[in-house]
Amino acid sequence: MVFVKYLILIALTFVVFLVFDLVWLIKISPRFYKKNLGHLMAEKVNYAPAIIFYLIFIVGITLFVIGPAYVGGRGWSYALIYGAVFGLVTYSTYDLTNFATLKKWPLNVTLADIAWGSFLSTATSISVYYLAVLMGV
Repeated sequence: MVFVKYLILIALTFVVFLVFDLVWLIKISPRFYKKNLGHLMAEKVNYAPAIIFYLIFIVGITLFVIGPAYVGGRGWSYALIYGAVFGLVTYSTYDLTNFATLKKWPLNVTLADIAWGSFLSTATSISVYYLAVLMGV
């Protein structure tokens, strides 16, 4: 039964995360990234690595944050705090590595992306937690 709950949480997390992130990627950030990272951007997006990232990230946030908060009974505050920490750690790994190793990787992109990742993970964790409560998963 716990396995089924986790599968449902993964599915919910996928939908919620995708909706939030698509708003960011389509409506909010395109000009910002083009202005600051245009020199690094490909003509066409390679979707395979993006999909792999989404799958890994969603399984990770479900196993380490949303599952313990909901299935483990740790509550919404766990989803809030650990969702933020998960986003901070994961997005910092990417952005700070780029800032340290790539020429002309802008600090403002690093800071904005880490802030977005922290918010995205927090919003996703809280949203999925409460969806699971409402649905009686």
